[in-house]
Amino acid sequence: MTDFSTLSYDTRAAKAYITLNRPERLNAINDDVPHEISAAVERANADDTVHVIVLQGAGGAFCAGYDLKVYAEVPGAARWSQGPIWDPIKDYREMKRNTDDLFTLWRSLKPTIAKVHGYAVAGGSDIALSCDLLIMAEDARIGYPPARVWGCPSTAMWVYRLGAQRAKRMLLTGDMITGATAAEWGLALTAVPADRLDAAVEQLADRIAGVPINQLVMQKLMINQAYDNMGLAGTQIIATLFDGITRHTAEGRWFKDFSEEHGFHEAVAWRDSGRTIPDGGGVIPQRDQLVSASTTHQR
Repeated sequence: MTDFSTLSYDTRAAKAYITLNRPERLNAINDDVPHEISAAVERANADDTVHVIVLQGAGGAFCAGYDLKVYAEVPGAARWSQGPIWDPIKDYREMKRNTDDLFTLWRSLKPTIAKVHGYAVAGGSDIALSCDLLIMAEDARIGYPPARVWGCPSTAMWVYRLGAQRAKRMLLTGDMITGATAAEWGLALTAVPADRLDAAVEQLADRIAGVPINQLVMQKLMINQAYDNMGLAGTQIIATLFDGITRHTAEGRWFKDFSEEHGFHEAVAWRDSGRTIPDGGGVIPQRDQLVSASTTHQR
């Protein structure tokens, strides 16, 4: 693939740059993004002049997650929300394809660096955490808010990056943390002021680019094998199945109905406000019960 609709690809000085390029939607994930990331990673791996891959986002954010302004607000059944009779294998097949496409960043023979500014939330955090190394702006935000309702991170990388306790801290609340905190916790390699982010990424990428490809590949495969031995592939199967379940529980259907009636941003504002999400679904609130929609992230 030489032409992309959702990202741009270029190379210079032994580095490949994959730039998510839907800035008007904060680089939210549509149907094409996962496959195009996979195709761009494949292209970089096939290029013997490329030693390292940098993944970044155009505009104001790295990636604001799945574009649920499209998926959640559509009335009735949609790609990620089936009708009353749910086919879990169909859902798994579709989402596993996305998971595998995004995870080509981890499976890439050549090292991958995520350069995170603005937001890397929900599905955007799946993309960032699939990269080998994260460098973040100190004021960037990363997290998985749909852990509160309507989502489970299908790449399952939170526990492998943070360990059980901090992964639970993130996924039992759906909270976001700053780049500075992410670096303190070891989720990011480092965090720097936003105006130094480009320079910090270039410095690391240049250092890696000076190593022969064979050496880079062997070191990365050896480290990744340790995660495979810990059961990474099996954990992703469970996480991807659970992601489908979260969208078809009674609570998940409540969230979908809420999004259809009041809009996705109002639904997200309710989800992230800390207000109770009805167990087993419930009556959709009236307009005067809604909190103000002030969030910018998607899913």
